[in-house]
Amino acid sequence: MQKRFSQACENNKLPILEQLQQFFAPSRHVLEIGSGTGQHSVFFAQALPHLIWQTSDVPENHPSILAWGEDSNLDNQASLSNWRSPLTLTIGVDPWPDAGALFDAVFSANTAHIMQPDEAKLMMQMVAENLTKNGVFCQYGPFKFDGEFTSQSNLEFDQHLRLQGFGGYRDINELTQWASTSEHSLQLTHVIDMPANNHLLVWLKA
Repeated sequence: MQKRFSQACENNKLPILEQLQQFFAPSRHVLEIGSGTGQHSVFFAQALPHLIWQTSDVPENHPSILAWGEDSNLDNQASLSNWRSPLTLTIGVDPWPDAGALFDAVFSANTAHIMQPDEAKLMMQMVAENLTKNGVFCQYGPFKFDGEFTSQSNLEFDQHLRLQGFGGYRDINELTQWASTSEHSLQLTHVIDMPANNHLLVWLKA
């Protein structure tokens, strides 16, 4: 299997974990949307043994996610009995996963600015509709505030993403609007400064 490595994941895993230890403390079953290389999933599953950590992503990312899980399971010092192999989830193509349980937590890192705007909107609506009551959605990444970038480097990276065909940075006001449907809504309860001009948005299912 092709095991890919992301230096960004390596750099941000500890700051993110510090927040998840607080906000996921009452949670039991988390869905990770966009598990990417798989690095975050095994690290968080090991550090949060009270959680079942369900990975998901587009099919082309599954080999790397599986490779990270397999290698971690071979480590005698780190059991990953609470880690789950990836479900196929392409926003805009696949429905909300039916994993035989109700997810009371969702985590997603660096996905909203990769998606097209309609896909990011649909992700927010899917989480609002399917997360259990009082469930928590922790969303990590770079965002805009009232239409403004938090740094020149974020502005430049947004321009680079758009040139590559990605959707670009999403504004927090935009996400807040999308997080409410006719019947369900997510309330933004915390906006936490993170390293490298990123933020963690904490949403609560109303």
